[in-house]
This record gives sequence, structure tokens and C-alpha cells, in this order.
Amino acid sequence: MLKRLILTTFSAVVCTQFHPLIAQSQWSLNETPTYDQLIQAYKFLDEKHIEIELYALGPSDTDLPSYVCVINGAGDSTLTFEKCRKGTTVLINNAIHPGEPDGVNASLIWIEDWIKTGKKTKDLPCIAFIPAYNVGGMLRRGSYSRANQDGPEEYGFRGNTQNLDLNRDFIKMDSPNAKTFARIFHALDPDVFVDTHVSNGADYQYTLTYISPLKERMSPSQSKLMYDQMIPDISNKLKKKKWDLFPYVDLKEDTPLDGLVAFNDLPRYAMGYAGLFQTLAFTVETHMLKPFPQRVSATKDFIYELIEWTGANASKIELIRSQARSEALHDSWFSYGYNLTEKRDSIKFKGFQEIYPLSEVTGLPRLKYDRSQPYERFIPWFKTYASSDSIKIPETIFVHPSAKGVIENLQMNQILFSRTSNDTLIEVSTNKITAFKSLERPYEAHFYHQDVATDRVIQKVVMPKGTVIIPTRQKGIAFILSTLIPEAEDSYFRWNYFDSYLQQKEYFSSYVFEDKALELLKEDPELAAEFQKKKDSDAKFRESQWEQLFFIYKRSPYYEQTDHCLPVYFSY
Repeated sequence: MLKRLILTTFSAVVCTQFHPLIAQSQWSLNETPTYDQLIQAYKFLDEKHIEIELYALGPSDTDLPSYVCVINGAGDSTLTFEKCRKGTTVLINNAIHPGEPDGVNASLIWIEDWIKTGKKTKDLPCIAFIPAYNVGGMLRRGSYSRANQDGPEEYGFRGNTQNLDLNRDFIKMDSPNAKTFARIFHALDPDVFVDTHVSNGADYQYTLTYISPLKERMSPSQSKLMYDQMIPDISNKLKKKKWDLFPYVDLKEDTPLDGLVAFNDLPRYAMGYAGLFQTLAFTVETHMLKPFPQRVSATKDFIYELIEWTGANASKIELIRSQARSEALHDSWFSYGYNLTEKRDSIKFKGFQEIYPLSEVTGLPRLKYDRSQPYERFIPWFKTYASSDSIKIPETIFVHPSAKGVIENLQMNQILFSRTSNDTLIEVSTNKITAFKSLERPYEAHFYHQDVATDRVIQKVVMPKGTVIIPTRQKGIAFILSTLIPEAEDSYFRWNYFDSYLQQKEYFSSYVFEDKALELLKEDPELAAEFQKKKDSDAKFRESQWEQLFFIYKRSPYYEQTDHCLPVYFSY
């Protein structure tokens, strides 16, 4: 239930009051608010300033709700979210990893600065802050889970109450947090999205790094806007504030001198999910070894420059986003399986010299970055990806009504569909899984499937009453294809939504089926010839009674035709 904002008593007053937490101006403090302090600060802002609206939009992984704060809205929930959807909107997500709270502080300080400068909204986009996405992780507070990080004194924990890393959950939606995020995201339909983080890894001179989308996944017009204008313009503005904005330092091997790689922003991640809906998305990664106040300051300045640039270029962003959505609707093929190529570029990097003194702990050489030896040099940069495969985009996808979890996720992401009113015979392309490998250990509560291969056959299938009929040519086309094409990197097949279809339910007793097998071979000369050829060429097969009988059984009418067939069908 959305809160309706009525603050008429403040309409004629310029409020300069600050909650004590905010008024501290935490530039020099090595602390971040608790969850209760944080929400109390946002509630105070909501009460004191008519331009600031706080909404509880759904459950979190605790008994507490998930909040979103909107600045420059329209005064109540209906009008505000309508304004955000129709206009230009920036969404900033904080504390998805609560041990990385830079964005929590930076967002509060940005709001404080904005109030102090007179709360001008004329040239601003709608601005939405999620104060703390991972509520359960925020509540699990301590000082030791981020062993390599310089402050703050206390902070939250990476996992939520389900021990999920929520920045792996945006497609599979195992958590209440992800379901509420979908509600927030589609209520706002943000044009620009930022997820705030703190890095792990090597030591280097930069405080502020960022992850941006793979160019290969973006529309050409959006890619050109982001890489030729947005990033250079924001970088130049930050340079004047003494920040070098540098791509995320993701190592190809052991150290930066071995080269950096561009991060693969799969839709399991926040920014990858946002990209499915043609949102310009960033992940901000401040450097863990820089002091907390310095990291907060850098994050705040990035947020400031991003908001300013978005406001100044609102019409351009809207036009190009509209073009990108139109292009997606007219694509003929969907590409997937993006892998890093060996194409080698270079980038000027500000690092620290690597040295290998003997460890006083192990007595063995250890890696150390010597801050007394800074350097600036070109290093290898591997940033080109290529898709390994593609599929012709179906016009319609059918999903069996038994796939309730899948259907619920489609609904939460505002995918439009209808249902069959009766049992209906339809000619479709089936999806039969012919090969896959599962992880040996669970990853984010799933035995994720890899190396997926599918056989597709055109045949007539009875779609029972209630079957979901999804036209693919709609705003959420990339979400539909990413989740329902089994081979796609983050498909619902890979995330185990359809595992029950990978188990054969009926078999045969060998001693009974012997006679039936002989009968089948006599009735079908082609089968008999294929069987004999297999026996002649495969010694292991010749020596196995079960394998020979199963060979015949699998090619007979007695074998269940639905084995390994997903309840997802394509129509072209």
C-alpha cells in the first residue's frame, strides 16, 4: 500500500531542518547508519520537505518493508510514479551488499547538499533512492566480514536472511527483495540506474571505478550515447573534483599488469537486469583500501554529476531509449552466450609497483603493492565480447500453466500475456534438452546448468486450458527471451525452474521387454538396421543388455515423449 503524501503545512516554508544523523555531514566520520537510523532519517526528510517522498513498496527478507525515496515527484504516489514513468528518472540502489555502505552515506549527503542549495527541481530528473536494498544484511551488523576494507567501523553483511547474494538474484527472484525491486523498477521505469558498491581485489591509485554494460548487448544508439558522451562528460566533470573515473579493475590473471577484462553484466546482476529494459545502467565500485570518508565523497560526487548530466540531456536520453526499444521489437535474432574474446586493447592505468617480499607468516614470496612506487603506464585491456550462438526470435511463446513460479515472475516484470480458454491443439516448436552439465556444488541456492544443448522439433501439442500465451514483441522482449530460451545464460532452465522435466518417469522390465523389442525390430526394418549398425560399431553397446533394450525402447511408442521436453513452446 503506497503512502499518500500530504504536507500542505510545509508548502509555504523553506525548511532547513536536518535530522541529527544528516546534519553531522559525515564527510569526516568513519561510520554508517544502522538500518533503523537510516529509515528514521528518510522519514524525517519526508515529513519536513514536500519535495521528498518516502514509500514502502513491498516486503523485504525481514518483517520490515522495502522503501524507495523519490525526489522531484508530484506529491502523491499515483502522480509521482506516473511522472517518473513518463519523464526522465534516475534510480540509485544502495546496500545491496550492506558491508559496502558508501552509497548509503553518499545519498543522504547528496540530499543534504540539495536542501542547503535551495531544493531547485526545475532542471532535475525524478530521482529515486533505495536507502537499503538488503534489509536483512543491514541488520546483521559487525566489524569483521570485510577483512580487506578500510572502514567504516561497523557495517552490514553481504548475504540476506536467506544467505543469498542479492546481486545474483534479479532474474531468478528467489528473495522477497527481488520481487519488491521489480515492483519499484517498473513503477519508476528508470532511464538511468546506479548500483553502489565497494571493490575487492588489487591495490591501485583510483578511488572511483565503474562497471558499464557490454557494448555488444546494447543498441548502437544507446552504446554511442553512453560511451561517446555520457561517460566522457561525467569523467571530465569528476576530474575537476580531483577524481579519476576508471573502469572496474577486474583482473585477467593475477595483477593489473597482466591485463584487465570488461565485466560481463549478465541479467542476474542489478545493472544487467536494468539493461533488459533499455535502462542506462552503472555499477559504481569505490576502492576498498581507500578511507571510508574518501570513498563516500567520491560516490556522492558521481551521483551528483550523473544526476546533473541526466537532467541536462533528458530529451536525448528519452529519444534514444525509445529508439532502442523500437529496435528491439524489430530484431529477427536473439544472441546469447557472450564470451570474452582475445582481442587486445590497451588502457592507461595508475597503479602501484608489485613486489614479492618473503612473507613473515608463511616464509614464502607474497604479492604486495608498494605505494611508494606509483606508476602510470599502458596495460592490456580485454573488453570485446562475442556471442557464441543465436536463435530466431519466436513471435509467440507458450508456457504450460503448471509453471507457476515462472508465470509469477513474468507478471512481476509486467510481461503481457493472455491464456487459452480451452484445451487447444497448436503447432509449435518444442524445446527438448539433449545435453547439460550441473554444478557439483550449489551456487546461490541452485545447481546451475551449463553447456545446455536443445533439440527443437515442429509438432502439434495440446495446450491445456490456462496455458500462457506471450507475444514476444512487447517492451519486455529482452526479459522474455533471456528467461525462456533455455540456452540463454540466465534462463529459467539454467536456474532449475524446470528440473522436474529432466527425469524420466516410466521405464521397462528387461525380461518382459525382450519379447516386445524383438517384435518392434521385426515391424520396423529401419529401426532394425540402425540397431545393428550400433551393435557393429560400438563394443561397449554390444556387451550391455540394458543399453541395447533401451536403444529400442527410446525409439518406440512406449517411450514417454515428454521426457526432457520443457513446458515452453515457440511459435514462429
